[in-house]
Amino acid sequence: MPLNWKISHADRWVEAVATGHVGLQDIEGYFDDLMIAGAFPYRKLFDATHATSAVSDSDIMLLGARMSAYKGLGPLGPLAIVAPTSALRALFSALAPADRPLKIFENVTAARKWLNAPPEGTAAS
Repeated sequence: MPLNWKISHADRWVEAVATGHVGLQDIEGYFDDLMIAGAFPYRKLFDATHATSAVSDSDIMLLGARMSAYKGLGPLGPLAIVAPTSALRALFSALAPADRPLKIFENVTAARKWLNAPPEGTAAS
């Protein structure tokens, strides 16, 4: 399976790892599981370090429409995407809604650090 993920309700955290060719059905399965689990507000790390996109332009349109629908269901948690190639970074930028904390990284360490930092405007305790 090219896309695997774990959801931790206790930590309000989702971690997904993509390997090989990731297509529309893989991403839809991930979104469906997040929806069923009520995990859209959680912090999410999506590691595409070892992935290539098998998503067409029409698939991007379908996924974009799906993401727009999810925005109406409530807040979306911060999303850190690890995408080492410019093509993957462009794909994820096109899919991600603008009204959520989102950052694209070249390595997992930096992505985890960003997700685990206190939200901007709050003091660390």
